[in-house]
Amino acid sequence: MSRSYKLLAAGLVMLAASASSTALAFDQPAGQWQDAQYGYQDNTTSQGWISGDWYLKVGGAVLHAPRFEGAARNQFAFQPMISLGRHGPAARFTSRNDNISLGIVDNGFIRAGVAGKFIWGRDRSTHRDLAGLSTVRFGGELGGFVDVYPTDFVRLRAEMRRGIRSHDGVVVDLAADAFLDFSDTIRISGGPRLAWASQGYYQAYYGVGPAQAAASGLSQYSPTSGFKSFGLGGAVTWQATDALETSVFGEYARLMGPAANSSLVRERGSRNQFTIGTSAVYRFDFSLR
Repeated sequence: MSRSYKLLAAGLVMLAASASSTALAFDQPAGQWQDAQYGYQDNTTSQGWISGDWYLKVGGAVLHAPRFEGAARNQFAFQPMISLGRHGPAARFTSRNDNISLGIVDNGFIRAGVAGKFIWGRDRSTHRDLAGLSTVRFGGELGGFVDVYPTDFVRLRAEMRRGIRSHDGVVVDLAADAFLDFSDTIRISGGPRLAWASQGYYQAYYGVGPAQAAASGLSQYSPTSGFKSFGLGGAVTWQATDALETSVFGEYARLMGPAANSSLVRERGSRNQFTIGTSAVYRFDFSLR
């Protein structure tokens, strides 16, 4: 295990350990800052964790995003969106980039818990530039997250996840978001992003062994661990109705380190990764007693 990985792991564990546990709650998605205004009550303490008012959000996003990570061109794609959470009076901010999260500790300043991500497979059918390279299998990533709210309008977030089936590496995503409510229904948010990954991740997505080099025509490349990208992201969210939430968003990431040095990126792709899109999500409310 490299020294940089040990430092990242230790930092995440220390942040989680420093939070005092006060409640259990599912992570609430972006756009739920209106919950207190709509009169939902927080009865977690009096009736237990399961009992109370909950919501299920279902929707999707239309994206114009890179054809694959590191690609030079974009394509339109659809991304399903679903989340489950408890209504409560506290305003919470989450980003579209947040992965599936289950909060375990929350003291108002720090939240920490479990985070996971589904990973879709990638092979030559994804794009012809991937022909001859190893297939990335459908799988996921599982780990933890820490949210820190230094002010009422800033959230810092760290996620650390270990690959399952798709790759055997570790990925760390860091983000800082400032958010401002222009009205009861419109919020603008955005901030910087930084990503790090271990060798196992890069080997799956950016490595080119001798056999792959011969089959694909790319130069051989054996990656190491390191920072993957830095960039900026932002969104404008509109609560169209009590139940319907819409948004427009944009992201820019500049590949760096082992990702930028890969022959896949240098010879066929681009270090500049742009994503724009729009989303709509509908909320269904229900109660458990």
